[in-house]
Amino acid sequence: MIRILSLLATATVISFAGFAETAPSTSSLTVNLSGLSPQTGAVMIGVYAGEDDYENGGGITGATVEITADTATVTIEGLEPGAYGLKMYHDSNGNGQMDTNPFGMPTEPYAFSNNAKGRFGPAEWDSAAFQVTAGDNSHDIAFD
Repeated sequence: MIRILSLLATATVISFAGFAETAPSTSSLTVNLSGLSPQTGAVMIGVYAGEDDYENGGGITGATVEITADTATVTIEGLEPGAYGLKMYHDSNGNGQMDTNPFGMPTEPYAFSNNAKGRFGPAEWDSAAFQVTAGDNSHDIAFD
């Protein structure tokens, strides 16, 4: 269980410096976040293209959204049409990492695309996967 939660924490982060660049395209994804509390810190979003990428933490890009209200929006440009999944956490204390308790359980809010829920770890690909089509796309995610 700790291994799975550790994968969630490390996969969603971070500086996103290690993500591969994507080829330019005409697709964009606007992510609308709601239920953000407290209204401090930032939400760190990892974008994953396909099941293997999602399950193994490769990530193709990411975004950081500063939080000043209970809602926030970010647009991610340059996505190719296809299946994607999102993993994110709300770094409410601004320390740049997903905090956990001594048992490895997250102590900061986290969410997945499609508002999918995980059991003892990240949500499964089948629950989190959604399609990005050519043009503008939108995806709503509620932090519970």
